Amino acid sequence: MKIQKMICSAGKTGFYFDDQKAIKQGAGHDGFNYVGEAVTPGFTSIRQAGESISVQIQLEDGEWAFGDCAAVQYSGAGGRDPLFLAADYIPLIESVVIPHFIGKELNSFKELAAELEALRVDGKALHTAIRYGVSQALLDAVAKAHKELITETVAREYGCSISQKPVPIFTQSGDNRYENAEKMIIKEAQVLPHALINNVEEKLGHKGEILLDYVKWLSHRICEMRRDENYQPVLHIDCYGTIGMVFGDDNFPAMADYLATLEEAAKPFHLRIEGPMDAGSREAQIRCLAGLRKELDARQIHVEIVADEWCNTWEDIKLFADEKAGHMIQIKTPDLGGVNNTIEAVLYCKKVGIGAYQGGTCNETDRSAQVCTDIALATQPDQILAKPGMGVDEGYMIVNNEMQRVLARLAAK
Repeated sequence: MKIQKMICSAGKTGFYFDDQKAIKQGAGHDGFNYVGEAVTPGFTSIRQAGESISVQIQLEDGEWAFGDCAAVQYSGAGGRDPLFLAADYIPLIESVVIPHFIGKELNSFKELAAELEALRVDGKALHTAIRYGVSQALLDAVAKAHKELITETVAREYGCSISQKPVPIFTQSGDNRYENAEKMIIKEAQVLPHALINNVEEKLGHKGEILLDYVKWLSHRICEMRRDENYQPVLHIDCYGTIGMVFGDDNFPAMADYLATLEEAAKPFHLRIEGPMDAGSREAQIRCLAGLRKELDARQIHVEIVADEWCNTWEDIKLFADEKAGHMIQIKTPDLGGVNNTIEAVLYCKKVGIGAYQGGTCNETDRSAQVCTDIALATQPDQILAKPGMGVDEGYMIVNNEMQRVLARLAAK
């Protein structure tokens, strides 16, 4: 079975592009918008609509496969590729990617993904968002050519064992961290709430007191609202480097002291802290995360720290995992480019014994979320992000329902 036709269409994502640097520098809110000037190249405002590109592939038998190109909310930050706008990149896909793949045999996803990764424009790899969406479409096309589910294609080509149960789903609240957390509790999300602690003044506190109060509230609210005491979600809070801004990126004893207070406040629930510091480079981030992990482990503080910033590519993830830079690594799917890299990254983290969080961004689409879910059922990460959006209900529904559909179809076989 060959690729007969490929077409593109511009789309919207489930959230927005936000200029992270401007926000960290103290940009204020004006309702849902931000006030101030953008500082990251490519941004015309601090918050602007997220954009995507759907790439559709027609097979020789007339069936269509598709995937969505999308980039993370904080594009252009932490070493990531620049802002991804549909009008800028559809012409590139049409002139470079489509001519390369028309007529290709749909025998092996691995081989087609390797060809996609190898494509160069002016000596540079294609934007991560392009590789992300085109690889989804290629994976879907190979699955359809073989008359199997995407999950089955991944398991067959990568030697995985397909999960017999749902992968734990991690939900994120955005700035509405109280009401949205309550939604998560009602729906019994397995991991929650993200909480978006990206500003010291408003969200962490100059001594960490605002976040501490939030963790106390969250733990109490779960106990108060849950219908079953067996519901024991993991608390996972993304701090965007703000803890390091207050206590010092490499002041491991001070950070560990603070994390110990958060651990106590979280009880009886297990706590994960993502991005405790942003040390400004990959090498510094690895050193700081590894140092903090050692401090926590030596003192038997059971807070898990999660790597995110500066851990963008498959090569980055391997390096962070090898250096034990954290207890868990977010595999931020759009940042890795092709979804083949997501597959490899999850499998490698599991191999070396570090937590694998198959994440992504609120700024994706329903289609990219579905394909990522299909992949997760084959690779079995420790948790998968509910996406897109920050409204909880929609992202949780998309990921949960896709998992249930695939598991039901597999069971029916």
